[in-house]
Amino acid sequence: MDDPTAEPVEPPALVGRRRIAELTGSWRTALRIARRESRRARRRTALVLAMIALPVAALAFLAASYDMAALTPQERVDRRLGVADAELRWIADNPVGQDERGEGWFTRDDTYLPPAKATAAQLTALLGPGSRVTEVRTYITLTLRGPHRDEEVTGRALDLGDPLARGLVRFRAGRAPQQPGEVAVSPAALRRLDLHLGRAVAVADGSRAYTVVGVVEFPDDLGPLVALHPGAAPTGPETDSVWLADVPGAVDAALVARLNDRGVVVTPRLPAEPDRSWLGSINLGDTNDLSTGVLIAGLGLLEVVLLVGPAFAVGVRRRRRDLALVAVAGGDAAQLRRVVLADGVVLGVLGAAAGLLVGVLAAFAGRPLVEQYVFGARFGGYRCWPAALVLLGGVAVLAGVLAALAPAWSAARQDVSAGLTGRRTPPVSQARWLALGLGLVAGGAGLAAFGAARTSPAVILTGLILGELGLVCCTPTLIGVLARLGRVLPLAPRIALRDASRNRAAAAPAICAVMAAVASSVALGAYLASDGERDARAYQPALPVGHVRVDPIESTRQPTLTQVAASAREHLGTGAVAPLHTLGCGPTDTGYCEVTPVLPVEQACPWQPRDGLPESDRRQARADPRCRIRETDYFGGYVQTGVDDGTALPLLTGADPATTAAAAVVLRAGGVVVTDPRYLHDGLVTVRVNEVEAGPDRPAAVRDLPGYALPRAVGPPRLLLSGTAARELGLSWSPAGWVIGTTSAPDEDHRKRFAAALRSFGAVSLSVEYGGAPRDVSPLLLLLAAAAGVITVGAAGIATALAAAEGRAEMTTLAAVGAAPALRRLLAICQAGVIAGLGSVLGIVAGLGTAAIVLFSVNRQYADDWPFADPYPILVPWPALGVLVLVPVVAMLGAGLFTRARLPIERQMD
Repeated sequence: MDDPTAEPVEPPALVGRRRIAELTGSWRTALRIARRESRRARRRTALVLAMIALPVAALAFLAASYDMAALTPQERVDRRLGVADAELRWIADNPVGQDERGEGWFTRDDTYLPPAKATAAQLTALLGPGSRVTEVRTYITLTLRGPHRDEEVTGRALDLGDPLARGLVRFRAGRAPQQPGEVAVSPAALRRLDLHLGRAVAVADGSRAYTVVGVVEFPDDLGPLVALHPGAAPTGPETDSVWLADVPGAVDAALVARLNDRGVVVTPRLPAEPDRSWLGSINLGDTNDLSTGVLIAGLGLLEVVLLVGPAFAVGVRRRRRDLALVAVAGGDAAQLRRVVLADGVVLGVLGAAAGLLVGVLAAFAGRPLVEQYVFGARFGGYRCWPAALVLLGGVAVLAGVLAALAPAWSAARQDVSAGLTGRRTPPVSQARWLALGLGLVAGGAGLAAFGAARTSPAVILTGLILGELGLVCCTPTLIGVLARLGRVLPLAPRIALRDASRNRAAAAPAICAVMAAVASSVALGAYLASDGERDARAYQPALPVGHVRVDPIESTRQPTLTQVAASAREHLGTGAVAPLHTLGCGPTDTGYCEVTPVLPVEQACPWQPRDGLPESDRRQARADPRCRIRETDYFGGYVQTGVDDGTALPLLTGADPATTAAAAVVLRAGGVVVTDPRYLHDGLVTVRVNEVEAGPDRPAAVRDLPGYALPRAVGPPRLLLSGTAARELGLSWSPAGWVIGTTSAPDEDHRKRFAAALRSFGAVSLSVEYGGAPRDVSPLLLLLAAAAGVITVGAAGIATALAAAEGRAEMTTLAAVGAAPALRRLLAICQAGVIAGLGSVLGIVAGLGTAAIVLFSVNRQYADDWPFADPYPILVPWPALGVLVLVPVVAMLGAGLFTRARLPIERQMD
């Protein structure tokens, strides 16, 4: 029989609804409290909003700018066609196939026949009655005389008086060129050449001049461009020639097929497509790049969380009594956590909204500047990539919640009686957090090493994130240890260390933020420095440092040796000039001959590098002294040949006078000179001549010639033949240029003046040997260090300001017992030094350790490879470290400068 006094059991559905209602009501109350608290603590709210909104605004600016710069297929077609119905390209003289938009094409019969020069009459006949076409030639290189030196600009030949071509440009001033002697220029060319309407501009060689009659802008290229009249276009290949067509009807499939049959590719104006996908320009094709980008974003999110965390920690400390009253009123630990987490939600939403609004408005307002100076082209429509903005907003809210997570957890565990009375509870460093941190550091280091060995950036970044999280877990314990050691210090640094130890919830995230920024900067800086040094070691100069090689461009019009030497004396300050000669097949220089020295059998490596070489063969090759050649020697070098009588030898190789004299004796005797001593055997050098166009059945000619090997030489391996040796091998030679010896590399101004002096005798190209790879990572290293320095100063300033606000009562006590006014300023300096100094030291150690692990793993991966790969040297990025060492000093000086020396007095007694 049922007990009538028993309570009724509610159905599970009602229990679930009541729990959802309780949870919703609890969150509603917590959000209302958080909104009220944000209005009460306006300075702290503004600080948190700024730290969340600034990175969101920067990323929103980039997202909106990138989405506007990425043209849709319809926008690309509109930019190419203007007002025309189609763009035609006569690609081949046999039938072709194409995609719908004409962006890809192929020959149908797997053969390619180059087309003849197309004419407007031919294309009009193909299109049918009532059609009209106009030609547009792009990428015409022009060298024009500027106010100070010759300038290279890009030219386009089109009839801007034709409405079809006029739709490709936007007129800024003037009119269209109407005759071959008139041009229109872009605003960038107008500035670079210092021109104005009605002024003449001459070609560098003085062959002709043009009058500027208009200023036009090409939306696809905002750089220096010159619009030529079709009659002024230089003669030459028509590879970059397209035709704009206007047809009476529609460009249907039948017309496209008929044109494809004649080898013409058609880009038609298709009907407008629906709006772009809501995902904007996102591309998920490369999962490796996507995972790397997600992890880099994770590092940025961690940095924001660590920077914002101290503000939430101080806010929780100042609200201890309010939270204790909530607990007394019946609030459990979960409700206390919601009250604190609601702060993160409210401030995250506000920061995300402000950041997104500022970023998108800045992208729209700064669009002309970004178009001109970053992308060099006009954007498409105004859009802002909604998917990316939603993602950024979600990440901002997540950052706020994560920053409030640790303070919320500590608030739920605080002593209620201590919170009501305002007493401090001494911080307790739990050993499990230290053990967890050390485990994460070890695991992150191992994972980063594994990723480096597998060349996986995503795995490396995952290891770095785990290592930084481990150091975050270890930092509170380290602060406690340093506070105990601070007993022997003077008053101000001792109080600074004690406050950092007491307020570990605020100090530890600030220190970790500095550490993360410095560690990332140092690790990347060390890798860049190592990679730059490796490239410098592997670099093989083409000539001695400072020497210049002059190569003629036109075979019919070239300067003479006397003219080159006179120009070199006038503009380069040297008269050391020697002619260069290249080899040709037969007495009439017909065909191409491969002339190479042959290694003796005892010097030749038995193995050739190739894919799939067995491990046993690679191991034997590594142990064989004949095979100890670097990877660059196998895959990046070949023996350069030429004819010389000893005149060009010292300028090409940098040989000393004694060596040059000995080599010249051999050359005059009909011998050859090599720069690699391995080719010399018994005073002879074996030379093989293979006529490439003679066919595989014709054997190569091989001769043993008297030889001389240079003991030391600069540049790639060379084989220099005397005229007698070349004739003996059945070869001829012809002029190939000149080499000029200088004491130092000429600067850009002298180089351009020298080239301009030779241009009147014939077009030439110059190559200057600067003695190293043209890569300089020092500016990038300093930029990384500067970014880390900004984060360090910001984190130190935030933590110092929060500590000053938190310690106001203690400052009042010090004032009451007679402390000097300067103590407050000295204390602020010490507090900033603790945050910035400790974070920088930990970051430098972590960054150098990370770089060493990654570089060691990469070197270990290639240690057993053959051919030998140059290892990465483990270097310290001293320029970056120099900046990072000065940053804590700057933070301390800033804290002292912006802190008032007068101690606060809360009450005065009469």
